[in-house]
Amino acid sequence: MSFTDFVTLAWDEHAAQPVAVADRLATQGLALVNDPAHVAPLAQLVHHVMGEHLGRWDDGLAALQTLAAHPVCVAGAPEQAVERCRASLALCAGHPDTRPGMSPSDAIRVTALAAAALAEQQTPRAMNLLQDALARMDAAQLPADDPAHRAMAVAGNNLACTLEEKTVRSDDEVALMVLAAQTGRRFWAVAGGWLETERAEYRLAMTWVQAGDLAQAQQHAQACLDIVQRESAPVLERFFAWEAMAVVARAAHSADAETTVAQARAAFAELDEDDRSWCQASLDKLTAQAAGT
Repeated sequence: MSFTDFVTLAWDEHAAQPVAVADRLATQGLALVNDPAHVAPLAQLVHHVMGEHLGRWDDGLAALQTLAAHPVCVAGAPEQAVERCRASLALCAGHPDTRPGMSPSDAIRVTALAAAALAEQQTPRAMNLLQDALARMDAAQLPADDPAHRAMAVAGNNLACTLEEKTVRSDDEVALMVLAAQTGRRFWAVAGGWLETERAEYRLAMTWVQAGDLAQAQQHAQACLDIVQRESAPVLERFFAWEAMAVVARAAHSADAETTVAQARAAFAELDEDDRSWCQASLDKLTAQAAGT
């Protein structure tokens, strides 16, 4: 198996099989590294699976230590990516904080990584870290092309997604979920283009549905659809925009619910086979809601 195939499979399976994927990362994944370009993707996978999904901070640190010692992990971008992931997991584990010795950009990226990693295990700490990262961003006044903007956008999206998937949320978790989705929208507007901004609006719509504020959810679902229509976006984006509209309409018991579901179905019918395979669950959920199941 090539390194690229290994990483793709790991991302595909990690949510359902995090322990098995974590074990493969620490063994098979490290054995497949043979190019400096492999270092950052593997470090990010280790951080995400062992941190965000499993809370195995020290196991993650051990795997990153081995990666850092690999001959291809030379001074420069690959090494820095590993060090940011190590600093984040160390922060999560309560080990000494290495951020004071970092540049403002790297310190922000580490803080955002740690906030996302703690979302499921320690909501108050995750909230404190996300707020800290936001305060650091405001103080640093970094240029628009600084990678910290993208790191904040990704962390916000990941945090919101994690908390949306919970069936029961505390008030603190709802507050963190909303702030995270807002953070994603704010920073994708800087780090991305219309596509990332549209998807951030989708995320905010779904977040506000879960938070119980359907007026806010409708506003962001409409913003998502407006961008899709303005940009003549690909059919995949059109499907998800109409899905967001349908989810909100259903939650609000709106008279427009069936119309929006029909639009989502029409977009789904235009998808290619690959996209249909991973959009099917979303369409099935809308259909199940229509049937009252």
